[in-house]
Amino acid sequence: MAISIDDIKKLRAMTGAGLADVKKALTEAEGDFDKAKELLRERGLAIAAKRSDRETSNGCVLVKAVDGFAAMIALKCETDFVANGADFIALTQSILDAAIAAKAKDIEAVKALDINGQTAQEAVTQRSGITGEKMELDGYLVLEGENIEVYDHMGKHTLCTMVQTNKPAAEQGHLVAMQVAAMKPVALDKDSVDQKILDEEYKTAVEKTKLEQVEKFVEMKLKKAGLNPNLVDSDDHIESNMAKGWLTQEQADEARKIKEEAKAEGEAQLKMPMIENIAKGRVQKFLKESCLVDQEFQFGDGDKATVAQWLANQDKELKITAFKRFTLVAD
Repeated sequence: MAISIDDIKKLRAMTGAGLADVKKALTEAEGDFDKAKELLRERGLAIAAKRSDRETSNGCVLVKAVDGFAAMIALKCETDFVANGADFIALTQSILDAAIAAKAKDIEAVKALDINGQTAQEAVTQRSGITGEKMELDGYLVLEGENIEVYDHMGKHTLCTMVQTNKPAAEQGHLVAMQVAAMKPVALDKDSVDQKILDEEYKTAVEKTKLEQVEKFVEMKLKKAGLNPNLVDSDDHIESNMAKGWLTQEQADEARKIKEEAKAEGEAQLKMPMIENIAKGRVQKFLKESCLVDQEFQFGDGDKATVAQWLANQDKELKITAFKRFTLVAD
């Protein structure tokens, strides 16, 4: 049967599918809208299944706050070409709008929301069928309450933040939201840092400190033997520097022997109390750099004030109570 252009436009408006896909589905369904919609859905599922192992490293992140409820969500895809498409961004926005209206608490609740007669997950699957790319919803974060400022970094829809203050402070909240985007804090303050993160940082700091102490001991032994540590810091460098005439075979052999013996001697002489103290200092440095209120504020007057100090200078009672951050860009 003949399919009218009005029917094609109507189904396209209902599904967001391309004109060619809509016309093909309507033709196969002999004008039955429900059957055509099911055909489009099945094709989306088939394409999604075929590409289930693909990486979704691009996408769109949007954020919004309405009447004491703020949320951000990411709709991820495979390429920036699809991510920058108006239809893809519009779908992300419609899902975020529905999530805000329903005050959805988690990603599973978002996936079940109604988007033009289908669930959000079905809408995403259908869009996947249209573009031929794997897509997935991810990164759904919420804040509830008053005094929430949101920020879409440079309006590029790849990095968004939310910041909540204890009292109205739109300008200050916006600047701190920019701080969160730029400096990627892991927690509000040191008491909020996950113990697993602290344990891992301390473990890494201990191992790094041990390695540095042993390297210093090896360098000292090499210098004492009249060898330049920079010329023998790896086997590749030793071979290269021999070829250049900067090291003799005898010097190379001596360096290798000293390095092996000094490494074992240095490891045996490590003083754990000193190692642990240095490691603790490194963890404190990590906390200062990674906790929002203790970070140096990047948008002040160049006075090296922390975020907490800058806020206090604006209003002695002003504090940040919560923040959220999500990015598609590798930090």
